[in-house]
Amino acid sequence: MFDTHIVVVGNVLTKPEWRRTTNSNQLVANFRLASTARRYDRENRCWVDGNTLRVRVSAWRKLAENVGSSINIGDPVIVFGRLYTRDWQDEEANHRVSYEMEALAVGHDLARGRSRFYRTRPAATSAQEDTEADAVIGGEPAEPVADNETPVRYGDGLPEIVPGEAEPAFLEVVADLADEESATATTAEDEPATAEIRRTRRTKKEPVAA
Repeated sequence: MFDTHIVVVGNVLTKPEWRRTTNSNQLVANFRLASTARRYDRENRCWVDGNTLRVRVSAWRKLAENVGSSINIGDPVIVFGRLYTRDWQDEEANHRVSYEMEALAVGHDLARGRSRFYRTRPAATSAQEDTEADAVIGGEPAEPVADNETPVRYGDGLPEIVPGEAEPAFLEVVADLADEESATATTAEDEPATAEIRRTRRTKKEPVAA
């Protein structure tokens, strides 16, 4: 009846993997996320790890494509989505419970590093997953997708910038636009002074002969 929306800040444990649902034939990208609390140990005067939350994250459609090409093992990320538990049985008929999260938004944690955003054009979607517990996604069986069938891979569609080399052309265009805006702003600041000079010249009265 009610969805549980949460935000999890942590690190990516596994490389996103692709799976395709057998009934709806949709692609989904899955990765495991760990969020570990940190606390200060006053006795030893240092920071230590606290409790850890591990959850499997599923991303669908366009978000799945962008996750597959942007997220890698160890990346610090912020994930917003719906949290739920799924009951299942392993091969030995043991009852198991897994924590899963359907992601609505995923981004890098800029408090721990830098990133650059590249807007993508409308295109097809993608997906992925892992382990025995991941054989079912959203209540629907899912099969692994072969590497040669994945829509995108890590780094696809992202320009590669090598230190010491010129940046991509579109970045140069952005820099030119920024220079133009700066020049326009400078001109606008000078206009009031110019107008004052012109107004002074118009209102200056010539001396009248006696």
